[in-house]
Amino acid sequence: MADEHKAMKHGGLSVIRTDVDGVTVLGVHGEIDYETVGTLGRAMPPADPTAGPRIVVDLSGVTFMDSSGINALIAAHQATRTAQGWLRLAGVGDSVLRTVQLVGLDTLATCHPTVRAAITA
Repeated sequence: MADEHKAMKHGGLSVIRTDVDGVTVLGVHGEIDYETVGTLGRAMPPADPTAGPRIVVDLSGVTFMDSSGINALIAAHQATRTAQGWLRLAGVGDSVLRTVQLVGLDTLATCHPTVRAAITA
């Protein structure tokens, strides 16, 4: 059940943050690049050493992602893992998926077809 809803927007990127069953879900829409990646970073929950963060990033609305987005997701993965949590990706479209697979991000953060599948994996 969603208990928080927060929207952030910069340039061609918007991020809607919701909490579903204790999992932070980031719905990302637009292009993730050098100019917009800060919006994604600001939407990430703060590290909480007492409760490992569980994050699903819904990329179904992302039309382009460069290395800035990849780096932000790798940093988020490292932060969640250090705090005994996890990061999962959902709804990764073909063009973004090719980039994710090319750099091996899919071996760090598993990809799922839907947000629900990512939450329950």
